[in-house]
Amino acid sequence: MGITANETVDAKGLACPMPIVKTKKAISDLAPGQVMEVQATDKGSTADIKAWAESTGHQYLGTVEEDDVLKHYLRKASDDEVKNEANYDDVIDLQVLRNKVDGLEDVTILDVREQAEYAFNHIPGAINVPLGELENRMDEINTDKEIHVICRTGSRSDLAAQKLSQKGFKIVKNVVPGMAEWDGSTEKSTK
Repeated sequence: MGITANETVDAKGLACPMPIVKTKKAISDLAPGQVMEVQATDKGSTADIKAWAESTGHQYLGTVEEDDVLKHYLRKASDDEVKNEANYDDVIDLQVLRNKVDGLEDVTILDVREQAEYAFNHIPGAINVPLGELENRMDEINTDKEIHVICRTGSRSDLAAQKLSQKGFKIVKNVVPGMAEWDGSTEKSTK
């Protein structure tokens, strides 16, 4: 493809949020305009890196897949292009969500992990819309209900919550820390 990267980050074998953590650290060493290649095997890393770049002002150039390795290309933004990485303000603790679920409250839980992650372990009744598909599937979510967004660690759900609120969803909560620490009831998908 002929892309020359100034820096290569090896995030192979790492799951969310580690590819983003390594990308954030490495991009600070680049000069504006330089290109970074992030090598990852986590299928969800494409959506994660794309959303992270969008939220920080860095340019997501694209992804190439070679032998089960995703090579993500990012261009470092100049100082006037960089946005401070915003964190979504309306956060709900995992235990508060657990109490709502255990109390049989009518809550909308939006799980933005990849379909494979969701299939093995999710909160009963949760809707699965992976972060990378969210933009095109927002019409599947009721804009008037309180939405609790969850992922594995709180990182993807933070980006998803920002997107939803920007699109006019009124009550959106980012659930932290996420499914990695969920100790309530779960189910598996049978499909």
